[in-house]
Parts: sequence; C-alpha cells; structure tokens
Amino acid sequence: MRRADTHTNCALTRRRCSGGAVRAIAVAATLALAAYGSGSFAKESAPNYAFAVIGSTLQGPADEALTQRLLEAIGREPDVSFVVYDGNLKSGKEACRDSLFETRHTLLETSKPALVFIPGQHDWADCGTAEAGGYDPVERLDQLRQTLFADASSMGQNPLPLARESEVSRFHPYRENVRWMVGDTVFVGLNVPGPNNHFLYAGGRNGEFEDRVIANTFWLDHAAEYAKRRGARAIVVLVQGDFDPERYERPERFAWLRFGHRSKRDGFMEFKRSLVKLAETFRGPVVVIHQDDDRSHPGFMIDQPLRNDKGDLVTNLTRIAFAPRSPQNQWVQIDVDLAKRPPFRVTVRDVPKSLPLPAAPTMPNAAPPVPPPMPPVPDSSPASELPPILPEPSPPGMGASGTNRGNGY
Repeated sequence: MRRADTHTNCALTRRRCSGGAVRAIAVAATLALAAYGSGSFAKESAPNYAFAVIGSTLQGPADEALTQRLLEAIGREPDVSFVVYDGNLKSGKEACRDSLFETRHTLLETSKPALVFIPGQHDWADCGTAEAGGYDPVERLDQLRQTLFADASSMGQNPLPLARESEVSRFHPYRENVRWMVGDTVFVGLNVPGPNNHFLYAGGRNGEFEDRVIANTFWLDHAAEYAKRRGARAIVVLVQGDFDPERYERPERFAWLRFGHRSKRDGFMEFKRSLVKLAETFRGPVVVIHQDDDRSHPGFMIDQPLRNDKGDLVTNLTRIAFAPRSPQNQWVQIDVDLAKRPPFRVTVRDVPKSLPLPAAPTMPNAAPPVPPPMPPVPDSSPASELPPILPEPSPPGMGASGTNRGNGY
C-alpha cells in the first residue's frame, strides 16, 4: 500500500494514560470527519462508547495464550463495548484444518466483550496453497459459514445481536457479512480478503469472486438505506484486505477497443466504487477500517484517499489502516462521542506487562468434561474421523440498547 500524507487528515500527539491497567502508547490521533455540519450536532448525543480492533494475532499455537491475554486486557476496559477481530485466525503456513479453527473459535469465545469476527485472507482464500494443506478455498469458506458464523449473534461472553446478509433469501450463503448498530453508528462487516479480493486469473467464470462482489455491493447499499431510515449519524465498514484506495480506476466506455497489454486486474475495484456510492448516498461520515500491509507507521494511519469518477475527493469517507507493531500485545481502540467534533479518537493501547499469561483458553459456561471412552472392542469398525461438534454459543447477554455498557465490564 502506498502511504498517503496524513498531516491534513489527522492530528498526531503523544500521551500516556495514568491510573489504568492498560496504557495508551506511541500515538493518539484525532480523526477529522468533515461531513458533520453544525446542524448535525444539534441532535441529542448518543451514549459514549469505545470499541477495539485487532487482527492477525494468531500466527501459530504459541500465540494462542498471548491472544487470550490480549482479549482479557481489552475486557478490563470499562468503555469498550465490543471487539472486532479483523481477519486471519491463522498464518498462511498453518493448515486449514477443522480442528485448528475450532480451537481458535473457542479462544475468541473467551472475550468478555462481544466479539465480531471478519474473515481474512488466511482464513479461506489462501487455503489452496500447499503450505495451508491444499484445500478448496470455497469449501473452507463454506465450512466457516457453518461453524464460526452459524449463530445469529456475535461471539464473546456478552454477544451482540447481528443482522446477517444470509437473512436475505437471494444471498443466503453470505453469513459472514454482518451489520449491527451501537448508538447512532451503523457497523458493517464484509468478506473482502487480501491480497486481491480472491480474484483468480484462471480461464472461465470467476464465480466465487463475481457472486461475492454482487453480495457485498448489495450489503453496502442496504446499509446506506438502513442508516438513513434509523437516523444514524455515521457508518463504519470493516474489512480485512488492504484495498489500495489510492488506485481508483474509472469506468472505460470503449475498453474493448484496447488490444494492448492490460494491467493487473484490481480485485477491489467494485468494492471501492461501492464505498464511493455509499458515501454519496448516506452523506454522513463513513469510516473504513482494514489491516495495513505497510507497517512503517506507528500503529495506524488515517487519510481520505478515495475519489469519485469525476476525480473529486470523497470528503466524507475516511480510511483507518491499522498495523500494531506487536499485534499480540497491542490493540487499536476507537473512542466514539458523536456529540464532539471530531467524534472519533483512535489510540494504540498496550497490554500491561504485569498481566499473566492464561494457562489455556476455556469456554464460558463450558459443559462438564466427557468421561473417558470405553476400551476398544477387537475387530470393531474404525472410529469416525468427523470433526468434534462445537460447543453451543453462550446465550445472548445484551441489553435492549444494543450495547454492553450495562453488563458491568
């Protein structure tokens, strides 16, 4: 990703929090959203809250205890209403086995705040590589839909109710695309993985990509209309893939006449056009959050990189690209106060060194241990190789307000 100039879009300061178990480190930034006019702030303010964003914290078994400690540290923050795990429950070198995803799913369920999982590149799109086990990526995505995305609510001990795109009959498979609302902000999670949105260059119809593009476009259009009907004041879109927003190709009227060498197909082109349409339809501030392929900046970068087909800057759309230097020991926290200007504040937070590592991830309200099996009977048929059944998710713990602020964490 080419790094954009952030000086006109965010004000950088350095500060340390005192008195808290988890302290702010390195950078605090003010997110400037120009879309709010003076009339927008006349509306009665919604409750203040914060949410945490993490991703790619699990690169191997050794990271499981570190990630659980990270979730525990976030859970100690009283203002954090929910956590977004923004892709990559595994590294690209780990095999995409059912048992691995079950272990990582169990780990995410230990989160005290609600946790929304957004699928990423290593979770399914890269599963066809030899290192990842040579699986069919589409089959792996379907498996995730039947397990990690099977419930109507989020993960975590205090889950959020989610609207899934699968509730629309036309888009029944797309359980991973979600929407929820906290305060006056609509949140949208989309399956848009790196490195190129799973665009394949093989001959024939690129069916998975083409169908998902249509589903994602519909879900963003639907989010814009939903936000307007509910009187929302902001929309936040979360994806895993670094969609290279500086590269924006305008539609060509006579592209079929160009016989020369074509540049590499931008698999994110339709997504970026959908974002521009979302910002034009909603007119309020739109924030897009994704993992950053460029780790040269201190934790995150904020800019306004998208332009419309006329070449004009989309001023009400802001991008936050995050990449903590130590993903297992840091998270990006976004504090929201829509009564202030600017309404979003982005901070890198650090896990306290005094917080011990947990012994092993445990499920809340877990069932009692299963007794040992009976001794094998001679000449019996081989044991089933089917994966173990996942434990049932915890019952919803959210209040009618749609936030976790009343659950005492």
